[in-house]
Amino acid sequence: MRDVTEADVAALHAIYGDPAATRFMPFGALTSEQVGALVQEALEAAEDEPRRLYVFAVEDAEHHEVIGVARLHVEADLPHSAEIGLGLRPDQWGRGMGTDLIRLLLSFGFKQLRLHRVWGARSPDNLPAQLAMLTAGMVEEGRIRHHLPTPDGWRDSIVHSALEDEWTDR
Repeated sequence: MRDVTEADVAALHAIYGDPAATRFMPFGALTSEQVGALVQEALEAAEDEPRRLYVFAVEDAEHHEVIGVARLHVEADLPHSAEIGLGLRPDQWGRGMGTDLIRLLLSFGFKQLRLHRVWGARSPDNLPAQLAMLTAGMVEEGRIRHHLPTPDGWRDSIVHSALEDEWTDR
């Protein structure tokens, strides 16, 4: 994982612009311009002090091509807590990479940022995300009903979290 750059827009559009990859996200497929705006937001956030938003390009170790994106957003009102999220190109699904990315985000949050709580929300229908979060050591907390508006209507979210003492005790 590394911070995103402007050069990553096309590679990230392969994720955010793909209807299959965005199926469980609270938005539909994005245009290249919309992905460019997200990257610009990430670049600006990287200059903030304190930094609250981390957007990482996920590179394939062998070919060094961007195959995913991982985010960690420290909550402004709760600086001890952060939300994580990720996306992978569909051709990378089923290889355990989601679990690995969640573990990396948890480690970054607890070790580098000294957070107390890291959480993520998923669509109830996204069973691979459920498996990745549980396997990475997160605990399922419960359901938030009609949590997010999506192009298809309101969506519930299932929340998972990990706590600092649980993580360091592993």
